[in-house]
Amino acid sequence: MTTDHHDNEQASAIDASKAERHKARQQKVKVGVDAKIAAAQEEKGILLVLTGNGKGKSTSGFGSVARAVGHGHKAAVVQFIKGSWACGERNLLEGVGVPFHVMGTGFTWDTQDKEKDTQAAMEAWLEAEKLLKDESINMVLLDELTYMVSYHYIELERVLTALKNRPAMQHVIITGRACHRDIIELADTVSEVQPIKHAFNDGIKAQLGFDY
Repeated sequence: MTTDHHDNEQASAIDASKAERHKARQQKVKVGVDAKIAAAQEEKGILLVLTGNGKGKSTSGFGSVARAVGHGHKAAVVQFIKGSWACGERNLLEGVGVPFHVMGTGFTWDTQDKEKDTQAAMEAWLEAEKLLKDESINMVLLDELTYMVSYHYIELERVLTALKNRPAMQHVIITGRACHRDIIELADTVSEVQPIKHAFNDGIKAQLGFDY
């Protein structure tokens, strides 16, 4: 037997051993995953909170709305803060029947008028409360709602009451920074988006089709 042939046999044996160990690890993972799937049999409306200082919270929320609509479910969106500027997701989703209710005052640092902002926030929240009572709506996105609670434009207890009393199978997604701990406690799923880098901090402007 040549040295090269012997080396090839050793290499093949090592590869086979690695393959067997990998298969054993994956089988163990599968057993764990299958057990979790088998245990998770309850169906209910999920309250999802997307918070943190990183980019992508609203984008993720809109992605879930698109998924719901893709399955033939009814969804609705209430946008707090965003105002009247262009929104690509709204352009797309309104075209497939998703209603939008938009707080039209824009960013609070633009208006600098707390009374006006509070009134606009309440008008948008009244629409949200209607949706949160509507059993025909499968999913409601409350985009940037966290700011309305933080700024005391909308009472926390009013928000919690509406969320707790919504239809049993209705999913709700709340986005925005610094979500109140009581909303986080009530939520079923919470994801925190943290920034590593952001183009805006390097002087790159928000761009149509990517940022909005």
